Amino acid sequence: MDRTKVVIMGAAGRDFHDFNVVYRDDPATEVVAFTATQIPGIDSRRYPPELAGPLYPAGIPIVAEDELERLFADQAIDRVVFAYSDVPHELVMHQASRALAGGADFELLGPVHTMIRSTKPVVATGATRTGAGKSQTTRYLARLMEEQGLRVVVVRHPMPYGDLVRQRVQRFATYADLDRHETTIEEREEYEPHLDAGRVLYAGVDYEAILREAEQEADVVIWDGGNNDFPFYRPDLFVVVADPLRPGHEVSYHPGEANFRMADAIVINKIDSATPEQVATVREDVARLNPRAHVVLARSALQLVGGEIAGKRIAIVEDGPTLTHGGMTYGAGVVAARRFGAAEVVDPRPYAVGDLARTLAKYPRLESLLPAMGYGRGQMDELQATLNAMPVDVILAANPIDLTRVLTLDKPVVRVRYELEELAPEPDAPTLADLLAPIVDRAREAGAVAPHS
Repeated sequence: MDRTKVVIMGAAGRDFHDFNVVYRDDPATEVVAFTATQIPGIDSRRYPPELAGPLYPAGIPIVAEDELERLFADQAIDRVVFAYSDVPHELVMHQASRALAGGADFELLGPVHTMIRSTKPVVATGATRTGAGKSQTTRYLARLMEEQGLRVVVVRHPMPYGDLVRQRVQRFATYADLDRHETTIEEREEYEPHLDAGRVLYAGVDYEAILREAEQEADVVIWDGGNNDFPFYRPDLFVVVADPLRPGHEVSYHPGEANFRMADAIVINKIDSATPEQVATVREDVARLNPRAHVVLARSALQLVGGEIAGKRIAIVEDGPTLTHGGMTYGAGVVAARRFGAAEVVDPRPYAVGDLARTLAKYPRLESLLPAMGYGRGQMDELQATLNAMPVDVILAANPIDLTRVLTLDKPVVRVRYELEELAPEPDAPTLADLLAPIVDRAREAGAVAPHS
């Protein structure tokens, strides 16, 4: 029997997951290639046979997305599956047009076919766009449940940029685990705050295997989403963060709109930075598209750690994905520079080198800041060289890690910490703690913990 030939378009995340749960063991389908985008250096690799399974003894090639038309010509592709996140709806349809013109069908795999069920309660955090505030929301939800005596284990959306076989199932409990797994800056940004809180975190490639291991030490599993992807696990409570600084994006980006429509609770974050009109736009979209969702208002409270910046010339390092495919021109560092009185934010462009210089040229609308491009040791070295060359008094690190653990810097580093602060609820509106109460009760009924006295 001829097998249906499939190409999966991805970015080393949902593409691998969709393959693992839908296609890996399907003898009627042959995935001939993954195409890669968004993340530098992830093409020209191979999804290894150890992960691809017995139907793929040679593994599966990963090629650049601009090779899609060559695949149509060489392989007679039957179907293209779109499997990456945080892109405008129009771009999705442009990719669909490429598939249709190449003679293939175009498909989006949805939550029903790709979410894995857990034996433990699952709380999932998602967003309408990357940079909306998922990470601090996840930490906040975890802390609320830990205060009730629950063992919370976080499972983070994949970022497998290294040896995929070694990264199949990764468990992080200490800083030594970060070093042992050779984590990138982007990975550390998501993992370190949980380790600082004494919390175990899992990540990797095979999310069925990851879940089964996490369940062994968890009363509750928290899914911490990446970009604006929807969860890999079926949630008992789905909390979605919307960004009013990008009003309207909740209905114009994929798959953020799907999250927005599926959410049990929508956290409208950054209330203190957005205008009333921006907040009203998001609230109107909630009322129109998901009126059953509970609305929670919050802000990302900023705090300087390790020194002051008042009156000083500073370099700002921000979260990379928020500024690149996230489309923001500034982040918490720029807000902190204004709020805490920095004398000058020095433009990094004259000093940037390598991939970092190319990224700044690609995104000319960025304010005077550096995205934390650290997908490998080479990019970390470029970030280090750029920061050391800049004529500044202080480096303001607004990405949530200790940069001095991975970079050797010749200037003092002040960190910006930001945590979710839930505002007082409106009359008769539940808090996030109220929405978590059934999860806590279910865990206790399963014999996880005794109620606090």
